[in-house]
Amino acid sequence: MKQGLFRFVLVTFFSASALFVNAQDDEVTSVGGFKKENLFTGGNLNLGFFNGGTMLGVTPHFGYSITKWLDLAVSLNYTYITQRDPFDNRLRQTNIGPGAFMRIFPLQNIYLQGKYEHNFIRLKGLPVGGGSAIVRDDVGSFLVGAGYTSGRFAGNNTYYYFGVLFDILKNPNSPYTDNAGRIVPVVNAGFNIGLFQGRRGGVGGGRFR
Repeated sequence: MKQGLFRFVLVTFFSASALFVNAQDDEVTSVGGFKKENLFTGGNLNLGFFNGGTMLGVTPHFGYSITKWLDLAVSLNYTYITQRDPFDNRLRQTNIGPGAFMRIFPLQNIYLQGKYEHNFIRLKGLPVGGGSAIVRDDVGSFLVGAGYTSGRFAGNNTYYYFGVLFDILKNPNSPYTDNAGRIVPVVNAGFNIGLFQGRRGGVGGGRFR
Protein backbone atom coordinates (compact mmCIF):
# COMPACT_ATOMS: atom_id res chain seq x y z
CA MET A 1 0.00 0.00 0.00
CA LYS A 2 2.71 2.42 0.97
CA GLN A 3 4.77 1.51 -2.09
CA GLY A 4 1.75 2.18 -4.31
CA LEU A 5 1.20 5.55 -2.64
CA PHE A 6 4.87 6.41 -3.02
CA ARG A 7 4.85 5.62 -6.74
CA PHE A 8 1.67 7.65 -7.24
CA VAL A 9 3.06 10.70 -5.41
CA LEU A 10 6.43 10.42 -7.15
CA VAL A 11 4.93 10.18 -10.65
CA THR A 12 2.46 12.99 -9.93
CA PHE A 13 5.18 15.27 -8.56
CA PHE A 14 7.62 14.79 -11.41
CA SER A 15 4.88 14.95 -14.06
CA ALA A 16 3.61 18.21 -12.64
CA SER A 17 7.18 19.48 -12.55
CA ALA A 18 7.71 18.67 -16.21
CA LEU A 19 4.44 20.34 -17.21
CA PHE A 20 5.32 23.43 -15.20
CA VAL A 21 8.75 23.76 -16.75
CA ASN A 22 7.44 23.25 -20.29
CA ALA A 23 4.85 25.96 -19.72
CA GLN A 24 7.50 28.61 -19.06
CA ASP A 25 8.69 31.04 -21.70
CA ASP A 26 12.30 30.12 -21.10
CA GLU A 27 13.37 26.78 -22.52
CA VAL A 28 16.14 24.48 -21.30
CA THR A 29 19.29 26.49 -20.68
CA SER A 30 21.70 23.75 -21.62
CA VAL A 31 20.60 23.49 -25.27
CA GLY A 32 23.72 22.84 -27.32
CA GLY A 33 25.40 20.74 -24.63
CA PHE A 34 26.57 20.61 -21.07
CA LYS A 35 27.39 23.97 -19.41
CA LYS A 36 29.73 23.81 -16.44
CA GLU A 37 28.46 27.18 -15.15
CA ASN A 38 25.12 25.48 -14.40
CA LEU A 39 26.76 23.25 -11.78
CA PHE A 40 26.23 24.01 -8.12
CA THR A 41 27.08 22.59 -4.72
CA GLY A 42 26.22 23.39 -1.12
CA GLY A 43 24.54 21.79 1.84
CA ASN A 44 22.14 22.25 4.69
CA LEU A 45 21.48 21.61 8.33
CA ASN A 46 18.39 19.63 9.30
CA LEU A 47 16.79 20.40 12.65
CA GLY A 48 13.78 18.70 14.16
CA PHE A 49 12.27 18.98 17.62
CA PHE A 50 9.42 16.85 18.93
CA ASN A 51 8.04 15.49 22.17
CA GLY A 52 10.94 13.79 23.95
CA GLY A 53 13.42 14.06 21.09
CA THR A 54 15.79 16.09 18.94
CA MET A 55 17.05 15.55 15.39
CA LEU A 56 20.27 17.07 14.00
CA GLY A 57 21.63 16.45 10.52
CA VAL A 58 23.88 17.70 7.73
CA THR A 59 23.37 17.09 4.01
CA PRO A 60 25.90 18.20 1.37
CA HIS A 61 24.67 18.22 -2.24
CA PHE A 62 25.93 18.56 -5.82
CA GLY A 63 23.70 19.36 -8.77
CA TYR A 64 22.90 20.97 -12.10
CA SER A 65 20.39 23.65 -13.14
CA ILE A 66 18.39 22.17 -16.02
CA THR A 67 16.46 25.42 -16.57
CA LYS A 68 15.98 28.71 -14.76
CA TRP A 69 13.14 27.00 -12.93
CA LEU A 70 14.41 23.48 -12.31
CA ASP A 71 17.38 22.14 -10.34
CA LEU A 72 18.36 18.48 -9.92
CA ALA A 73 20.94 17.25 -7.39
CA VAL A 74 22.34 14.28 -5.53
CA SER A 75 23.08 14.41 -1.82
CA LEU A 76 24.47 12.51 1.15
CA ASN A 77 22.59 12.58 4.43
CA TYR A 78 23.90 12.23 7.98
CA THR A 79 21.36 12.47 10.81
CA TYR A 80 21.61 11.92 14.56
CA ILE A 81 18.45 11.54 16.65
CA THR A 82 17.90 11.22 20.39
CA GLN A 83 14.58 10.29 21.97
CA ARG A 84 13.34 9.71 25.50
CA ASP A 85 10.03 8.04 26.34
CA PRO A 86 7.77 8.83 29.36
CA PHE A 87 9.53 6.08 31.34
CA ASP A 88 12.96 7.68 30.76
CA ASN A 89 14.17 4.99 28.35
CA ARG A 90 16.49 6.51 25.74
CA LEU A 91 17.03 5.82 22.05
CA ARG A 92 19.95 7.03 19.94
CA GLN A 93 19.71 6.75 16.16
CA THR A 94 22.33 7.41 13.48
CA ASN A 95 21.37 7.55 9.79
CA ILE A 96 23.66 7.71 6.76
CA GLY A 97 22.35 7.52 3.21
CA PRO A 98 22.34 8.85 -0.36
CA GLY A 99 19.52 10.87 -1.85
CA ALA A 100 18.39 12.91 -4.85
CA PHE A 101 16.11 15.93 -5.09
CA MET A 102 14.30 18.23 -7.48
CA ARG A 103 13.63 21.90 -6.81
CA ILE A 104 11.07 23.87 -8.81
CA PHE A 105 11.04 27.68 -8.63
CA PRO A 106 7.54 29.00 -9.48
CA LEU A 107 8.78 32.41 -8.27
CA GLN A 108 12.26 33.87 -8.09
CA ASN A 109 12.69 33.24 -4.36
CA ILE A 110 10.14 30.49 -3.69
CA TYR A 111 10.80 26.80 -4.34
CA LEU A 112 8.98 23.48 -4.14
CA GLN A 113 11.07 20.41 -3.36
CA GLY A 114 10.72 16.65 -3.65
CA LYS A 115 13.48 14.43 -2.35
CA TYR A 116 14.06 10.70 -2.03
CA GLU A 117 16.51 9.32 0.55
CA HIS A 118 17.53 5.80 1.47
CA ASN A 119 19.03 5.76 4.93
CA PHE A 120 21.08 3.06 6.62
CA ILE A 121 20.16 3.16 10.28
CA ARG A 122 21.80 2.19 13.56
CA LEU A 123 19.58 2.31 16.63
CA LYS A 124 20.88 1.98 20.16
CA GLY A 125 18.39 1.48 22.98
CA LEU A 126 19.35 2.48 26.53
CA PRO A 127 16.75 1.17 29.00
CA VAL A 128 16.38 3.03 32.27
CA GLY A 129 17.44 -0.08 34.20
CA GLY A 130 20.79 -0.29 32.42
CA GLY A 131 22.28 -2.23 29.52
CA SER A 132 21.83 -1.54 25.82
CA ALA A 133 20.66 -3.09 22.56
CA ILE A 134 21.66 -2.27 18.97
CA VAL A 135 19.48 -2.73 15.88
CA ARG A 136 20.48 -2.05 12.26
CA ASP A 137 18.04 -1.37 9.43
CA ASP A 138 17.57 0.59 6.20
CA VAL A 139 14.54 2.60 5.10
CA GLY A 140 13.41 4.92 2.31
CA SER A 141 11.87 8.37 2.78
CA PHE A 142 10.19 10.75 0.34
CA LEU A 143 10.25 14.32 1.60
CA VAL A 144 8.14 17.07 0.09
CA GLY A 145 7.84 20.72 1.06
CA ALA A 146 8.58 24.31 0.14
CA GLY A 147 10.97 27.08 1.04
CA TYR A 148 12.38 30.55 0.49
CA THR A 149 15.73 31.67 -0.96
CA SER A 150 17.63 34.91 -0.49
CA GLY A 151 19.84 36.32 -3.25
CA ARG A 152 18.86 34.01 -6.10
CA PHE A 153 18.48 35.49 -9.60
CA ALA A 154 19.48 34.56 -13.15
CA GLY A 155 23.23 34.60 -13.44
CA ASN A 156 23.66 34.04 -9.70
CA ASN A 157 22.95 30.57 -8.31
CA THR A 158 24.54 31.35 -4.95
CA TYR A 159 22.00 31.91 -2.19
CA TYR A 160 20.75 31.01 1.27
CA TYR A 161 17.62 28.92 1.55
CA PHE A 162 15.14 27.97 4.27
CA GLY A 163 12.31 25.45 4.00
CA VAL A 164 10.19 22.83 5.72
CA LEU A 165 9.86 19.22 4.50
CA PHE A 166 7.64 16.27 5.48
CA ASP A 167 8.22 12.54 4.95
CA ILE A 168 4.97 11.40 3.34
CA LEU A 169 5.94 7.70 3.30
CA LYS A 170 5.96 7.39 7.13
CA ASN A 171 7.90 4.12 6.95
CA PRO A 172 8.66 2.39 10.26
CA ASN A 173 12.01 3.60 11.65
CA SER A 174 12.01 6.64 9.36
CA PRO A 175 14.27 9.35 10.81
CA TYR A 176 11.45 11.81 10.07
CA THR A 177 8.76 10.30 12.31
CA ASP A 178 8.54 10.23 16.09
CA ASN A 179 8.26 7.14 18.29
CA ALA A 180 4.47 7.18 17.80
CA GLY A 181 4.78 7.09 13.99
CA ARG A 182 3.75 10.72 13.50
CA ILE A 183 5.36 12.90 10.82
CA VAL A 184 7.97 15.33 12.17
CA PRO A 185 8.37 18.65 10.31
CA VAL A 186 11.98 18.97 9.16
CA VAL A 187 13.44 22.47 9.11
CA ASN A 188 15.81 22.67 6.15
CA ALA A 189 18.29 25.60 6.09
CA GLY A 190 21.50 25.90 4.08
CA PHE A 191 23.57 27.53 1.39
CA ASN A 192 23.70 26.92 -2.37
CA ILE A 193 26.94 27.79 -4.23
CA GLY A 194 27.00 28.31 -8.00
CA LEU A 195 30.16 26.92 -9.64
CA PHE A 196 32.12 28.33 -12.58
CA GLN A 197 29.72 31.25 -13.00
CA GLY A 198 32.39 33.90 -13.24
CA ARG A 199 31.35 37.31 -14.50
CA ARG A 200 28.88 36.01 -17.07
CA GLY A 201 26.81 34.04 -14.59
CA GLY A 202 25.16 30.66 -14.82
CA VAL A 203 21.58 29.89 -15.72
CA GLY A 204 20.53 32.55 -18.21
CA GLY A 205 21.19 36.27 -18.12
CA GLY A 206 19.43 39.14 -16.40
CA ARG A 207 17.00 38.86 -13.51
CA PHE A 208 14.00 36.60 -13.40
CA ARG A 209 10.79 38.15 -14.57
